[in-house]
Amino acid sequence: MKTNIILAGVGGQGILSIATVLGAAALSEKLYFKQAEVHGMSQRGGDVQSNLRISDTPIASDLIPQGAADLIISLEPMEALRYVSYLSPTGWIVTSTVPFKNIPDYPEQVVLDSELGTYSRVVAFDMDAVAKEVATQRSANMVLLGAAAPHTGISPEKIEAAITTIFSPKGQAIVDANIAAFRAGLTHSK
Repeated sequence: MKTNIILAGVGGQGILSIATVLGAAALSEKLYFKQAEVHGMSQRGGDVQSNLRISDTPIASDLIPQGAADLIISLEPMEALRYVSYLSPTGWIVTSTVPFKNIPDYPEQVVLDSELGTYSRVVAFDMDAVAKEVATQRSANMVLLGAAAPHTGISPEKIEAAITTIFSPKGQAIVDANIAAFRAGLTHSK
């Protein structure tokens, strides 16, 4: 088993929380796990990206080569498209359709949707709306993780257990909201 995942988004959207949950789930399964992240721009609403490599055999590098990502999980559609050169021919894109317009020349929604439509393995939906429906908008990242879960190589049950472990210091209400969001996201997976 080997899964290469690129997480992408904008600072403050919860990319690093997704990485932490997947890392905890991988370690609980006794899998090897390496992570490299870029989050220095997060304070300015800039690009945040993380490489996650999960395997049942040792991993030499924490960086994913171009064309080798099995999964791009993106909390923002333009950020998903920024990293498609890393996607393998059989890889999946799981992305929110809600733009985070943090630059003046942000592309039109129709352009983003058209470009995403050129890829055959895409799960794209409004994660914010789903999060508001079942929990709070702050749990939108867990909605997206739920939709991506079938492509991670880790069972949804193990990911849920990791969500509980990671968020339990914040109280049961936060755990419950994130679990509800994760389960709602699972209904959007392919």
